[in-house]
Amino acid sequence: MSGLFSLDGRVAIVTGASSGIGRHMCGVLAGAGATVVAAARRESRLRELAEADDRIIAQACDVTVTEDCARVVERAAELGGPHVLVNAAGFGDPVPAFDLTAKEFRRTLDVDLTATFEMSVHAAQAMRGRGGSIVNIASIFGLGASWPVTQAAYCAAKGGVVNLTRQLGAELADEGVRVNAIAPGWFPSELTEEMFADEKAMRWLRRNTPMRRPGRLDEFDGPLLLLAGDAGGFITGQTIAVDGGWTAR
Repeated sequence: MSGLFSLDGRVAIVTGASSGIGRHMCGVLAGAGATVVAAARRESRLRELAEADDRIIAQACDVTVTEDCARVVERAAELGGPHVLVNAAGFGDPVPAFDLTAKEFRRTLDVDLTATFEMSVHAAQAMRGRGGSIVNIASIFGLGASWPVTQAAYCAAKGGVVNLTRQLGAELADEGVRVNAIAPGWFPSELTEEMFADEKAMRWLRRNTPMRRPGRLDEFDGPLLLLAGDAGGFITGQTIAVDGGWTAR
């Protein structure tokens, strides 16, 4: 049974690898046997990852730059891949809609949605005929409004990721490429750091989450390995909410 979740001999790419969910997922994939190309802008943090695990290879990348996205996939190809892509790069500020400029809106879409598309297409071209798995990091706010948190741009971008996942899951199936998404609820990350330090906000979070707590990063491990490897071989176009019941309310 454990072989279903093994990634031995495979090459994975993780964007947004310098912190939070992306950084954690690098370790999970490497622990399952994959060689991981860890991609992000903050090179010093990537070097820390690579020094701690010889299965992880640092690759500087700004996902909003097309040439950087292509270089990451080329690096994975040099290693015999890619077989797995995790689009974990993300950005979002809680700005009220009346205060949100079009420039700020576009910036969020560039990082959260357009880059997901670009990385996915570059990786899928390398996977054609051989097969592979793309795992997008969406959000509970791609499945519903973020109210009372004011994140119009982030919600729009992550909603786009959910539907892009459906479309690419169907469109790339003939190429042997599966595309799915994980929609996190409330987890510790740079995006939630300020909120998690606010006890009033945490009381609100616990009150509104059926499981009465935020998630732990290790609770991504099972869904990630399911979607990345052979265990999820007949799953595509789907978004799995890992949210303690938030979207079930």
